Amino acid sequence: MTTTNTGVGGMISLDPSLLLPCIAIIITALLLLYQLFVSRPRSKGGSSGPPVVTTSPISKLPVVGTILEFGKSPVKMVKRCYDEYGPVFTVPFFHKRLTFLIGPEAQEPFFKANDDVLSQNEVYGFMKPVFGPGVVYDASKKNRQVQFQSMAHGLRTQRLKGYTAKIERETRQYLQQTLGDGEGTIDLFHALSELTILTSSRCLHGDDVRENLFKEVSELYHDLDRGLTPLTVFFPNAPTAAHRARNMARAKMVELFGKVIKNRRDNPNVKHSDGTDILTIFMETKYKDGTLITDEQVTGLLIALLFAGQHTSCITSTWTALFILNNPSLIKRIVHEQEDVFANLGAGAPIDYKMVNEQMPLLHNCMKEALRLCPPLILLIRYALKEVKVTVSDREYTIPKGDMVLISPSVGMRLPSVFSNPDTFDPDRFGPGREEDKSSPYAYMGFGGGMHSCMGQNFAFVQVKTILSVLFREYEMKMVSADMPSIDYEAMVVGPSGDCRVRYKKRN
Repeated sequence: MTTTNTGVGGMISLDPSLLLPCIAIIITALLLLYQLFVSRPRSKGGSSGPPVVTTSPISKLPVVGTILEFGKSPVKMVKRCYDEYGPVFTVPFFHKRLTFLIGPEAQEPFFKANDDVLSQNEVYGFMKPVFGPGVVYDASKKNRQVQFQSMAHGLRTQRLKGYTAKIERETRQYLQQTLGDGEGTIDLFHALSELTILTSSRCLHGDDVRENLFKEVSELYHDLDRGLTPLTVFFPNAPTAAHRARNMARAKMVELFGKVIKNRRDNPNVKHSDGTDILTIFMETKYKDGTLITDEQVTGLLIALLFAGQHTSCITSTWTALFILNNPSLIKRIVHEQEDVFANLGAGAPIDYKMVNEQMPLLHNCMKEALRLCPPLILLIRYALKEVKVTVSDREYTIPKGDMVLISPSVGMRLPSVFSNPDTFDPDRFGPGREEDKSSPYAYMGFGGGMHSCMGQNFAFVQVKTILSVLFREYEMKMVSADMPSIDYEAMVVGPSGDCRVRYKKRN
């Protein structure tokens, strides 16, 4: 076998067939040297940096193996590295360094640090193709604060009280049209995805959006969902089919919402909704310099709000319902709780906010437990603008400036040191006398935590619990499959993968 030959002037040249493998080896070696020695600044203090993960069972090639492993299954890789390296470790990823913090003690700095230390903007820029320019993470700090304040204003308790009745009406109408008064089989994930968009549109976007956009919005949001993958985080504009469909979907969403905004502004004397929707708030929002928010930014915020709410609610409501249906004794307890809440109120008594918020603790804990086992977001990420000190069991690590800092709710909420029998669905772990979520700070991350905890979590609880309250009171249900669906870790926002069908029968 010939590997080299002597060229003109006695120079050595490689066999052309070996050129590409040699280039790959050289690039891999340079990446490894860069990650280990050049790109990681030394700490000014006496603490050491986190251990660096350079090997993987996927491939013997350093750095490349961990990249392949991460792409195949981020959660499995994080769990493996936690078991082998401990709660703080760094994974080289091309030109970036990913430092993971796993477990309540290690996660504390992640949740407590402000944006001047651990920033979101440099990380979540991959959402710009979905939300558009000047919206949320692409906005200036001052403008983003105004946008978040407008969102929070639309999700305050007084508005939630009015939303409860709207969610119930939409749910009853949808169930009557889809399931009727008989019996049959339905894909629960598909049905709850549709129902989530219906209820969200009615509450957050107003009657005109709900009446005119449901079919188009539900189809477009599917493309937006599929456009978020682990690859998107690092290469948001990679020329993939999923990204192309995402871009087309967003452009169409801007067009659809733009027509609604224009119609409202052109016809101020026409009643477009009851005035409680967030679209109304956004259209009247002014930045601190006195300028009105633009129509495109209003559209982007509506997309952001419905996008986040749709994921949280439809995925969580599906998992909650399936986990309940998978446990016959739990089904009986859930139905009994609903009967107690509505006892002596008569058939068809309406749900109010107090019932949902205060009188359904078991259903509430089932939802929390579904989020613990199957969080829609498997990774939360920040960018270190400064050195970050992390202390775990009296050992101090220094995360250097420039690292991407990550936590994994999927891994962190299944640690046996934090939650007993962590792979078992047990809503009573949150009940009186146990309260495992409060055993240590930042143990539970169903809606994030700290200063950046999800502002829509109260709306999500009201939405999911109202929908499931109606569903379990109106229908008897049983899973078609004997097994629970698996978790679709191939998507960035993960949901169930497998058979989500249930057999239903209208209750007398």
